[in-house]
Amino acid sequence: MPFLHHHPFSAASRYARLVLAEYDETVEFVEEKPWVRNAALLAMNPAGILPVFVDDNESVVAGGSVITEYLVETKGARMGEVRLMPEHAADRAEVRRLVEWFAGKLHGEVTGYLINEKIYKRQMKAGEGNTSPDPAAIRAARANIRYHIQYIGYLAARRNWLAGRELTLADFAAAAEISCIDYLGEVPWEADEAAKAWYARVKSRPSFRPLLSDVVRGVPPSPHYADLDF
Repeated sequence: MPFLHHHPFSAASRYARLVLAEYDETVEFVEEKPWVRNAALLAMNPAGILPVFVDDNESVVAGGSVITEYLVETKGARMGEVRLMPEHAADRAEVRRLVEWFAGKLHGEVTGYLINEKIYKRQMKAGEGNTSPDPAAIRAARANIRYHIQYIGYLAARRNWLAGRELTLADFAAAAEISCIDYLGEVPWEADEAAKAWYARVKSRPSFRPLLSDVVRGVPPSPHYADLDF
């Protein structure tokens, strides 16, 4: 059976989990602590970042974006039209641009700050970097999130899905990030109705259900987090 080394509130891990679920893959999950140097994890991925996927054939694939494209190439063909990557090169380029935007820019400006300050620090033990949340980092994330929600709304209002006519990896890359932020109640949904409607569509997919059951001790989810109708 394949393995996915992950953390429940690593957005990149959530991205991989969503695509695995879309392809109906049975996977054994191994929870890791992103802030702890794990020799076994470093042997698989010298960068030491999550997620890391180990396939049935013992292929080791590291990184959310790399894993999801690997899944499209190795598992997508049997899904018929539900491949999550378009047929034409220019359309695939747009998907990759948006994946990079959400997994890179949105994560770097918003998700990474909030998850580190509000979840990871709470889970760290003494000596693992356990410090009080940094108010400046949280303020920066809150200042940046509105712009990103409005950009998602801009895309959703002009396309059927974020990258175009079909559901693609771009939608799951965005939704993985937003789901972490939404758990914490930090998404200003009033800023853009089109973004809210898009997220409701993605959140209603069966692949999303396992994510909505993830909880952090001492950090309850926002009231609407698991509500498919907001």
